[in-house]
Amino acid sequence: MTTRPIRLLAGILTVGGWTMASRVLGFVREIVLTALIGPGPVMDAFVAAFRLPNLFRRFLAEGAFNAAFVPLYSKAAEGGGDAQGLARDALSGLGAVVLVLVGLGMVFMPALVWATAGGFVGDARFDLAVGYGHVVFPYIFFMSLAALFSGVLNSHGRFAAAAAAPVLLNVFVIAAMLAGYLLGGAVIQWLIWAIPVAGLAQLALVWTATERAGIRLRPARPRWTPEMKHLVIVGLPAAMANGVAQINLVVGQLVASRTEGAISWLFTADRLYQLPLGVVGIAIGIVLLPELSRRLKAEDSAGARHSLSRALEFALILTLPCAVAFLVIPLPIVSVLFERGATDAADSAAIAQAVAIYGLGLPAFVLQKLQQPVFFAREDTATPFRYALVAMVVNAALAFGLMPVIGWLAPAVAATVAAWTMTGFLWWGARSFGEAAQLDAKARRATPRIVLASAVMGAGIWGLATALAGPLAADWVRYAALLAVVVAGAGIYAVAGQILGAFRLADIKAGLRRVR
Repeated sequence: MTTRPIRLLAGILTVGGWTMASRVLGFVREIVLTALIGPGPVMDAFVAAFRLPNLFRRFLAEGAFNAAFVPLYSKAAEGGGDAQGLARDALSGLGAVVLVLVGLGMVFMPALVWATAGGFVGDARFDLAVGYGHVVFPYIFFMSLAALFSGVLNSHGRFAAAAAAPVLLNVFVIAAMLAGYLLGGAVIQWLIWAIPVAGLAQLALVWTATERAGIRLRPARPRWTPEMKHLVIVGLPAAMANGVAQINLVVGQLVASRTEGAISWLFTADRLYQLPLGVVGIAIGIVLLPELSRRLKAEDSAGARHSLSRALEFALILTLPCAVAFLVIPLPIVSVLFERGATDAADSAAIAQAVAIYGLGLPAFVLQKLQQPVFFAREDTATPFRYALVAMVVNAALAFGLMPVIGWLAPAVAATVAAWTMTGFLWWGARSFGEAAQLDAKARRATPRIVLASAVMGAGIWGLATALAGPLAADWVRYAALLAVVVAGAGIYAVAGQILGAFRLADIKAGLRRVR
């Protein structure tokens, strides 16, 4: 393994490690949330309100800057251009736009709740969601600026601070809910006020890290420069493409809002599959985009192909066994993690159904994060947008069409089918990029072997979970029983992968030694 691929893997593992910490704390957050509040009107209203700033953040900041700003900034830094001036102008422009958006959102909050959770109209959840939305919506301002600083850091190969920032949200939220519970206050009020405070802390972290990296950025009067024009031209389709994904979430929420508790069930299931998606898919996408941008700038097609192929192998090695586990033992996983306090067995059964469906789509969700940088590194953001529109139509048709048949589970089925549709289009569209966007022989040989190793693991954990059905249902023994299933599954997968030639543990260990 050459130095560059090891560095790529090291970057993925750095981002993935911090993301793992964030997602593990996210589990703790959801455990506390489901225990102290639980699925029902209050949690439904909170999820709908909190989704609003996240929707616009991913639509505007992360969509535009991960797809457009990072390649432009990386190429300016690599080619000796005025990268810092580009970042300063982008910071000023983004800050001004988001401030206006926050003001409009605060004024038209009832309309936003009506548009994204129409099933709330006529019951207590509507007023609750509007009130919560007024508190949490300013979070978008802090997180949008944090996304820009994170992009700058990632472009310079400094992934740790940007990846660590989301940890603060979970720390603040968990502490706030526990404080509210212990002090006898309304837990939901502590929760919603902790969110904007956490956003400010996240922005402070990445801003400070940028300063320490020797990059001094200060907001100024927004300027309409040729670089900003190019950024908007490239970033607008990317923001719209990412916005389409958020529209899919809103469609699902609209359908689920007709059933009390369904938004809470889907949200909890979503948090569970987001762990491997964040640790693997998002981490790979963050690291791969500047890597491919540099390779293409240097006209190193072979290097780009090698990086893409190794990233895909790494993604499948970690993703497929998670998907199989969600499919074959969803109920033990859900009950151990979430069934306590205000969350009962009926809630666990409902959440487990959604987890199994999302598990089928998990590889597609991760592969999208791998495939999109292939286009974005070439400043082609329009093609993924067109594909995303098709996926959006598929999602909406299935979500509304299946609602009369399978009820609140329709959004989960729709999201899974739409994800595979998007993945298929991205692979098909990348053929025109030539060698740099194709998988090498090693990746093509490893892929079916990883699938087979995951299937072997799935059979093993299903048999073990069946044998331990009693302990998995017991109060305190269930934790040790699930841990035994997970450890055994990891062992089965490692052995099967080595025997089948799906992966070499030595390669992964080499990457781990390079993580800083």
